[in-house]
Amino acid sequence: MNKHLTARTHIHNEAEADNPLLRVKACKYRDRVNSLLKSGSSIGLRFKTRRAWLCAGAAALLLGACATPQKITGFGDGPAFERAGRFALNVSGANGQREALQGGFAWRDTGRLLVLDLANPLGSILARIDVSAASATLTHSDGRMEQAPNPDALVEEVLGSPMPVRGLRDWLQGKVGDSAISEVKKDEDGHISGFSQDGWRVRLSRYDNEGPRLLQMNRSDTSRNISVRLVVDDS
Repeated sequence: MNKHLTARTHIHNEAEADNPLLRVKACKYRDRVNSLLKSGSSIGLRFKTRRAWLCAGAAALLLGACATPQKITGFGDGPAFERAGRFALNVSGANGQREALQGGFAWRDTGRLLVLDLANPLGSILARIDVSAASATLTHSDGRMEQAPNPDALVEEVLGSPMPVRGLRDWLQGKVGDSAISEVKKDEDGHISGFSQDGWRVRLSRYDNEGPRLLQMNRSDTSRNISVRLVVDDS
């Protein structure tokens, strides 16, 4: 049996038994996960990253909750729109297979440059995505870099499923952008609360002065249903 799966099952069983040494063992497990994430091997990298993310999720449950990464500093001049919080991604395949990932995010958007950090549930940054008008660049935790015309494809490289980064530049601010939109709804305060755009069904709620603090996004492809939930912890 895979040693990481064995460790995860062992800790989970102890959680059910309410072992008083559980948090100590969870911390040791966290250190093992972080060590795995820092490995420089390129063999099976995507599988290893996603496996480590899932293992980190199990440990985070024992530690209480997903950690929110620190705000991004030192990128872009002038004022910027900033958010930080947690995400949950769920994918249901046509064959009945289900996959779930959780983690944290930090967002800084100057309008000209967007920087997005994606972290595992323990707060370790797994990837940074820099988005300019010309291209998007993904920087892995080991320093490797990849480029693509848009950021959505790069997020899928990290998470294994798309997240609508381009749309979120507007949605996180309670706006809808320029592309075609339908089924627009507003709450009693006049905030946009729901709509469909670019293949995503979007719900926005829990507004503060900056925008929604809860975003729920769903889409259906030919082979899978995708659900993304963002909770803003800090503004």
